[in-house]
Parts: sequence; structure tokens; C-alpha cells
Amino acid sequence: MKNRLEQIRKERAIKQEDLAHALGVSRQTICSLENGRYNPSILLAFKIARYFGMAIEEIFIYEEEES
Repeated sequence: MKNRLEQIRKERAIKQEDLAHALGVSRQTICSLENGRYNPSILLAFKIARYFGMAIEEIFIYEEEES
């Protein structure tokens, strides 16, 4: 799954630490999300979308793997 989290966060001039605090997660979690090393739980995805006032699909892009 890809995401636009870093792009959206930077456009709004929000630090990783501030976003992490607002969502109740660590800065390392935000870093891992932005680098594609971690996929959020559905609850965290909803929290992120609500924080930015966006739909989940506007932030997280699901791509099916080819077999």
C-alpha cells in the first residue's frame, strides 16, 4: 500500500512529532508509515484521515499485487 502522508503533512507544515502526538502514536510510527515500512491499522488510518479532514482513500492508495 502506498500513501501520501508525508506530502500532505509537509503541505500543511506539520512536524512528525506534532502529528504523532495528535494521533497518540510515536514519531517512529509516523516515519515508518511515510517510508512505506508499516501499514496502519484501520483505526489509525481513520484517525489520520479525520485529522486531515480527508477520506482514507485520499491518503492511502491500495494497489493489488500481480500474481
